[in-house]
Amino acid sequence: MKKKVIIISVIVIVIILLIVGLILVLNNKNTKNAEEALKTYFSYIEPKNYEEMYNLVNLNDNISKEEFLDRNKNIYEGIDAKNIQIEIKEVEKESKDVSIKYLTKMNTSAGNVEFENTATLSKNKNKKYKIDWSSNLIFPELNNDYKVRVSKEEGKRGSILDRNGNILAEQGNISSVGIVPRKLGENKEKSIKSIAELLGVSVEFINNELAKSWVKDDSFVPIKEISYDSTELKQQLLQIPGIMINSKTDRVYPYKDAASHITGYVQAITADELQNMQEMGYNSNSYIGKTGLEKAYEQRLKGTNGVKIFIEDANGNEIKTIAETKGKDGENIKLTIDINLQQKLYNKIKNDKGFFVVMNPKTGEILALVSTPSYDANQFILGMTNQEWNNIVNSEGNPLLTRFLESWCPGSTFKPITGAIGLTTGKLSENNEFNYTGLSWQKDSSWGNHMITTLTAYNGKKNLKNALVHSDNIYFAQAALKIGEDTFTQGLDKIKFNEDIDFILGTSKSTYSNSEGIERESILADSGYGQGELLVNPVHMASIYSAFVNEGNMIKPYLEYKEDRTGEYLVENAFSKEAANIIKEDLIEVVESPTGTAHDIKIEGIKLAGKTGTAELKASKETQGETLGWFNCFTVDEDINNSMLIVSMVEDGGSNGGSRYLKKIIRSIFED
Repeated sequence: MKKKVIIISVIVIVIILLIVGLILVLNNKNTKNAEEALKTYFSYIEPKNYEEMYNLVNLNDNISKEEFLDRNKNIYEGIDAKNIQIEIKEVEKESKDVSIKYLTKMNTSAGNVEFENTATLSKNKNKKYKIDWSSNLIFPELNNDYKVRVSKEEGKRGSILDRNGNILAEQGNISSVGIVPRKLGENKEKSIKSIAELLGVSVEFINNELAKSWVKDDSFVPIKEISYDSTELKQQLLQIPGIMINSKTDRVYPYKDAASHITGYVQAITADELQNMQEMGYNSNSYIGKTGLEKAYEQRLKGTNGVKIFIEDANGNEIKTIAETKGKDGENIKLTIDINLQQKLYNKIKNDKGFFVVMNPKTGEILALVSTPSYDANQFILGMTNQEWNNIVNSEGNPLLTRFLESWCPGSTFKPITGAIGLTTGKLSENNEFNYTGLSWQKDSSWGNHMITTLTAYNGKKNLKNALVHSDNIYFAQAALKIGEDTFTQGLDKIKFNEDIDFILGTSKSTYSNSEGIERESILADSGYGQGELLVNPVHMASIYSAFVNEGNMIKPYLEYKEDRTGEYLVENAFSKEAANIIKEDLIEVVESPTGTAHDIKIEGIKLAGKTGTAELKASKETQGETLGWFNCFTVDEDINNSMLIVSMVEDGGSNGGSRYLKKIIRSIFED
């Protein structure tokens, strides 16, 4: 009997344990189902599946479906929530409900956010767990009548300054011209027509803006932005009923056309750009540098916006800061440019197609970079009509082309380089004389109809000095042949032909051939006096010429101002010290000698060395094409503060005087 009781007791215990186990399994299954429901809910937020979120919640009587959808959308998208993750910390079964404590992590526009929260889930009639929803599920402190606010503190874009602190680009004021519909009066059509004519927009455009759904009678409807200093235009506009002009902050370029090729401009970021730059703090409303130094210094100029996400109660009181990042202004960039010199040169040549590169050859500081014709960078900020844009892109002068960054046929300004390579390599001596007569020459009949011609006959020896003084093409053609292709091209490679020269704005390469090498002897001869297939970038040319100032060392050009003005060499021993000094003395004679091609720039009290040049661009083998007029010069024996080297070119040299025209401009700069 006793044994039977024991067996029954064991059976009872086993049954109890099975029941308890089953209950535990069922409870565990229930809690797992609840956990999965919660995780699924949060997985829908980032892909913006708000309808699916709604299907997983129980709403109380005070919240409608529409309110639920709007509240979640506005808050999560408003704070730019991304990478939302939850980590289950604790799960409790309470009667029919499940309480889950969890940790939320997410990225927002104000930085990373992390907080603990608790959700209660209960089964519906279909025995599916749903979340008992209130606004506290978004943030624990957020009640249904509270709001999540996002305040932004704009980080100002840095300014671009010249060496003396003059502002070339800054965040400044522009004027927004708009219409208040109610004030247009009885002659509405006449007023709109007058506004359209003054602003250069169509009547149709204005009417379309006024017809937008958000426009009310008392709305300010923006039509066009104009320069803040357009005083006369603003006065004319304000005579028209309905016009209102507001001031707003935007990027401005005070020196307009004179400096736009240096500064470049900013514009709204594109979708493609945003895809690559979003991780660097950019958003769909960002403006970025598109050209010039605005682009080159983008990461240093751009400001970082400050963002604060906080909870506000029904009375407008801040009760909780969710996340905050402080704003930071962009860096100001000070340049070596002297804007007064820049403006003077620009105004002298603005109606021509050409450039000026002015550098201190002892320090490498770029003092001026002029490209003409130019454009006003402010137009890209204020906006252009189709007609204004077409006028720029279809202009014969191509004002958007930054000429000092391109490469050009150098003509006779290349002759000193040929001479320096020959002297440095020992293939040429300053005393070498060549024998030829007349104004044309060819090596032999194997050249066919190809002749080397020079413009001026002269008495005296056909040596290096006289050839530079009189700009003798035949001498330098023969010099190139004497140097030989291998030595000549090796000399050019040494001074960074076919290479980038590490300049902040990025220049095109200087090259000496359209293929791998100089293919024919006649092309080598033409190259000796700056024709053939030679192309030289002006900034690079300035560096090469600096070797004649620095005993054979090429200075590295730079644009960002530094207190320590000690120069850095781009190429050390580009030419031998002896070769550089011989070329320098010969270039002084080009100016000093009464028969020198640059004698007309001789200025009392200033010692200059220089070289003129005319590059002939063949339209075809049979016809003559455009000519480029060049003039390069530098001061001699000046102290570091007054040392100056100028590389200049003007297109259409046959009609405007070419190098003679440039010499007059440069002379006026020195004499001012």
